[in-house]
Amino acid sequence: MELKQRTFEQLSLQELYEILKVRAEVFVVEQTCPYLDPDGIDLRSVHFFIEEEDGIAAYLRWFAKEEGTMQIGRVLTKKRGQGYGGILLHAAVEEIRKDPAVKRIMLEAQTYAAGFYAREGFSVCSDEFDEDGIPHVCMELSVAQ
Repeated sequence: MELKQRTFEQLSLQELYEILKVRAEVFVVEQTCPYLDPDGIDLRSVHFFIEEEDGIAAYLRWFAKEEGTMQIGRVLTKKRGQGYGGILLHAAVEEIRKDPAVKRIMLEAQTYAAGFYAREGFSVCSDEFDEDGIPHVCMELSVAQ
């Protein structure tokens, strides 16, 4: 298991291909949710993932949402039941906390997964809303500097 952190410019072509592939497998195919995944945000995101010999086991990205706020998105685990999602989320929060300008971390969680994010300290900050036919809630975590 290897934890990798890359800006878009640092991604190899192979890494970019694997990221786009695993995101399509989980969000488009498994969740039967056709949408345009390459949304332009990848270009300004930090890509954070766990890689094993057979590919990406877990992935997320984060990006500046507004001044003082980072947003985490595209959170997935390909190898489920092994704790990779929690490991990756915790490590991402710790990395984001290193930036003294960040005061808050936000994410849009699929409603069923809100408990997963709550374990890392996130709290729901919105009513439920529909995103591509899937119920979501906004969640946030204050970052004490």
